[in-house]
Amino acid sequence: MGTWDRLTGMNATTNEDGPIVIKIGGSTLGEHDTSLRDCAELHREGRQVVIVHGGGAAVTDWQQRLGAEAAWVDGLRSTTPESLEVVVAVLAGLINKQLAQALQQLGAPAIGLSGVDGATLRSPISTRIGLVGESPTCDPSTLRTLLTAGLLPVLAPVGMADDCSTTLNINADTAAGAVAVALQAAALIYLTDVPQVLDAEGRGIGCLDAARQEQLTDAGVIAGGMLPKLRSGRAAQCAGSAVRIVDGTQPRVVRRVVDGAAIGTALS
Repeated sequence: MGTWDRLTGMNATTNEDGPIVIKIGGSTLGEHDTSLRDCAELHREGRQVVIVHGGGAAVTDWQQRLGAEAAWVDGLRSTTPESLEVVVAVLAGLINKQLAQALQQLGAPAIGLSGVDGATLRSPISTRIGLVGESPTCDPSTLRTLLTAGLLPVLAPVGMADDCSTTLNINADTAAGAVAVALQAAALIYLTDVPQVLDAEGRGIGCLDAARQEQLTDAGVIAGGMLPKLRSGRAAQCAGSAVRIVDGTQPRVVRRVVDGAAIGTALS
């Protein structure tokens, strides 16, 4: 049984030779975090790695500094033209470059970019939560060029409207799912700050199939920030990627998942 077979708990994965897409959230990055070190190590071993990062807490902090309020709908940030400026500045600027710099320090040739670059992420504009791309698609051309050149892309979840008329805020989990589908990723790993997806009794779920996911969502058990992870993760899983949601605050968690540890919640 290969690495990705162990990762998914299934017989095979259709995209076994594809890249590894890792979604890093701001809530998991801290003084003792090893996720970037794991990514740099995988790159040194010849694995193709793409990082998609969030940073919602930092965006909220800057909005508060500037006197703006953050609003959420189904786990997605509502975005006005004024708040979009903060989103772009913090995600595509501050956080993206901090991550690229940290990876360079670890010896990985990181390239920071956003979904605007190369029209990598495009979406219809949301009709309910402002300048948000709720249904992004990914053009993988730029990412493939970078991967072929031996680089490690670090993608900020900022994209464009389908007609290129405006920049859009895109949820990082949703962006990561779109990237995994477009790249035919071998694996999509979501790093979050909880050990597993929980059931109605608060028990961890080791393996979550589509029927149970729908049931828990309809019952309101799966809610908030877990919704975009599981919705986009399910799309990637259906496209052939192995998908796991794991606690990114745990040491060496990316390394352990790639090596086949049955931790977190796998989608099946």
